[in-house]
This record gives sequence, structure tokens and C-alpha cells, in this order.
Amino acid sequence: MGHCTMPASSEHLHGHSATPAAPGCTADHAAMGHCTMPASSGHAHEYPSTPAAPACTPEHAAIGHCTMPSAGRATPRTPIPVPTAADIAAAFPSLDHHSMEHASAVNWMVLVDRLEVWGADDGTGQAWEATAWVGTDLDRLWLRSEGEREGGRSGALELEALYGRSVHPWWDVVMGVRHDTRPASRTWAALGVQGLAPYMFEVSATAYAASGGQVQIRMEAEYDMRITNRLILQPQIEATIALKDEPAAHLGSGVAMLDAGLRLRYEFSRRFAPYFGLAHERAFGGTARHRRTAGEHARDTHLVAGIRVWF
Repeated sequence: MGHCTMPASSEHLHGHSATPAAPGCTADHAAMGHCTMPASSGHAHEYPSTPAAPACTPEHAAIGHCTMPSAGRATPRTPIPVPTAADIAAAFPSLDHHSMEHASAVNWMVLVDRLEVWGADDGTGQAWEATAWVGTDLDRLWLRSEGEREGGRSGALELEALYGRSVHPWWDVVMGVRHDTRPASRTWAALGVQGLAPYMFEVSATAYAASGGQVQIRMEAEYDMRITNRLILQPQIEATIALKDEPAAHLGSGVAMLDAGLRLRYEFSRRFAPYFGLAHERAFGGTARHRRTAGEHARDTHLVAGIRVWF
């Protein structure tokens, strides 16, 4: 450390006295900044190299001493293309009644939509409305029946047999006959449509023609409002229009009858559901007059309870 001077080499003994040589730079001295380690022999004419920075470890990066090198970015994904008209058409093909036709297997179903009782002034009343069909996806035989009893006396009773043909994925055209046994026995020719209207309304409209030139039009609509998956509120309305006045049948021309109901059912299963509700029946115009003449009510409102089943 400067305590002595190394002798000059023999080849410089003839000249001026030699400059003492600097002590050799060791790794320890270089670490303390006292000297700089000489460059390797292959780079003797270059400036001394700067020592390489230590590699950044996850521990050092965690305390902020360095930054870990970022990984290479993944190649960006190809963006989802905008659906074309052809894509939409392939995903949502237009339906027609031929596309609904499958194998020629014959199926069937029986639905008792209403089987109910109520309390009346002159006794207990009962009513029913049932539908059955048998056939294929496009062609079916439809059977309908509805009627009522009150105070132990039979009221209206109707039976229908109709051929139904699918003309649209949601609509059928029906034609056939209807037979009334009460209040007077009569047979009618029937032609109508039935199906599912927009917003899930079940709709039917049927025209009936009988001997003597009497024509009736009956329209019905109902809707299932799902309060829960099992609890369903069903409003329903039915209107009957007659073209001729018939006092013997207690029927007047124009809007003859209006039946409305609000029934709340609970589906223990899809096939079985008890219900209770409110039913209202009202006669208009000549029909109301004929009913009052016969000692019947022109309007009636009552609570009902019943079951809905299908198999």
C-alpha cells in the first residue's frame, strides 16, 4: 500500500529511474472501489468493462430492488366475426308445417282443462271442459266436450268431432260437427282455427252453422301467467255471437254470452294441478231478456274450485 517500491526491470536500468508499479488490483479492492480490474487480454486496448448487474430474482423484485423481465405477450386472439345474414339463417331456420313432420307415428292426448264445482243459490254447480286429440304432427282428430249442471239439473251440453290440419307451425284449421243435447237437441257444421298467438295466448275461433239459418261464432282466449315454476294464474275469456234471435233456445242476436274466469292453479306435476278462482257469466241483449223471461239469471259470479289433468 505504498510502503515500498518494486525495482525496475533490467531493461530500464540505463534510463531515468523507474516509476514504481501500482500494486495489483485484486477482486476485493475492486469491490471497495480502490481500483478497476484490468480487462481481459483479448481487449487490452479497450476501456475496462463495467461489471454485469446481478440477475433480478423474484425476492429482489418483491421488495422493489429490481424489475423482473416481462414475459413475451401472447399473440392476440382473432376477433369474433360479425354474424352474417347466412349465419343467422342457418341458426334460426324459418319453420313451415312440413318441417314439423316426423315419422308417421300416431300420438294422442287427453286434457281436462276444467273440472270444477261451485256453490249456487239453488244448490251446487258443476262444470267441465275437456279436449282430446289423436293423430300425427300434421293431421289430427279433435274431440271437444263441455257442459254444466246446477241444482241437480243438466244445463248446456256440447260434443264436437273435428278434423284438424296444421297450416302453420302454431296454427291448425279445424272442421267437423258439433252436437248439442241441451237446451235443445241440434247438430251444427263447424269451421275454425286454433293455435298459439303472439305472446303465448291460446286462441280459438269457430263458426257454427245449423239448419234454419242460425249461425254462431265462438271465440276464446286464455293465457298462463307463471308466478313461480308451479304456481300459475290463468285468465280466460269466451264470447258467443249469434246471427239470429231464437227465443226457444234462450238466444238473442248479436253478442249473446260472455264468460270470463281467473283461476290460480298449483302444478304438483305437469299432469295434475288443483285450482281455485273466480268465474263470471253474463248474457247480453235478447239473450238476457229470454233468460229473465224463463226465470234464469242474466249474470252470475261465483267462486270455483277444481282440478286440471292431462294424460
